[in-house]
Amino acid sequence: MARDAEIREKEKRVREFLQSRGFAGILLKRQANFSWVTGGGLNLVGITTEMGATSLLIMKDEKYLISNNIEGPRMIHEENLEAQGFIPKTYPWYEDQESAIVKSLVKEAPLASDVPFPGAVTATEEIARLRYSFTPEEVERYRWLGERASLGLERTLLETRKGEKESEVVGRLCGELWKDRIDPVTLMAAADERVFHFRHPIPSEKSIEKYLMVSVNARKWGLIVSLTRFVHFGKLPDELREKYLANVLIDCVFMAATKPGVPAKQILQRGIEEYREKGFPEEWKMHHQGGSIGYTGRDYRTSFNTQEIIQENQAFTWNPSLTGTKSEDTILASTKGLEMITRPVSYPTITMKVNGVSFVRPDILEKNL
Repeated sequence: MARDAEIREKEKRVREFLQSRGFAGILLKRQANFSWVTGGGLNLVGITTEMGATSLLIMKDEKYLISNNIEGPRMIHEENLEAQGFIPKTYPWYEDQESAIVKSLVKEAPLASDVPFPGAVTATEEIARLRYSFTPEEVERYRWLGERASLGLERTLLETRKGEKESEVVGRLCGELWKDRIDPVTLMAAADERVFHFRHPIPSEKSIEKYLMVSVNARKWGLIVSLTRFVHFGKLPDELREKYLANVLIDCVFMAATKPGVPAKQILQRGIEEYREKGFPEEWKMHHQGGSIGYTGRDYRTSFNTQEIIQENQAFTWNPSLTGTKSEDTILASTKGLEMITRPVSYPTITMKVNGVSFVRPDILEKNL
């Protein structure tokens, strides 16, 4: 019943959008939108693909599943789309009939789509905004995912040994996540000098000498969380510790300012001011600072041109970085106060208070040589 209420709320948003824009229907082809509108369903085959393997057409009074005969049976029997009220429209895999089926249903009426599609108005960003405010059911799933992803990454690094390859560590992390069918959709890892040289270090076969950073975007039910953790073998140098603490404080400034009703670019400006106050006035230019997250790794990366206003129960991941360090966890913005979705579970911690908001943040794990 809870999932039914969630799906009704989402269809209400979709149909209000249709009415306000004068569209007869909306075609959803992106896997993120499929997962969102079905309450956590999956229409993907490759786990990192943006486009789903099936499409949904939602109109004023009816909704349709449009699929080839390969994907259709699983959509009906495992994703329960027919039980959700979708009318299946299938075609042979060797015949490209999707456009013809859509046209037969919509006819000449105006159609919106989340990707370019023949005869449709592309409304990618407008459709994405329908997802930003999580329902109570999504919040519960997000909390579960945040805890499991945090545990998975921290357990992995607690077991990490000096001399292991970055790729070995990431392989164990994937195993931890897949125990719960969590997709690791983005993975970054850097050992030693690579941490200082690259903001987006894809995992390599480099062996760890002293210092390792691992980041992951982890997805279940279409929802994605993002987090980063560090491990250091031996005593952490004082200079690096001071830089890490400054980085964590900058992140806390971003998070404390993340409140419903606040323009996202205002938070970016506040974070940049903290970079300056901490003595790193140019570092923010080296990497984007993060932004809204949910059914994609970032729904938008906040810039000075971002016009979005933070919504109730909207998820964010800020990821400020100072050369050699980074701070990254996922939060939920709410009028009741921000909620840490990913957080230190088995890691050493740092406590901070920013603008009246108390934070418990992950420290760098120090291990014996």
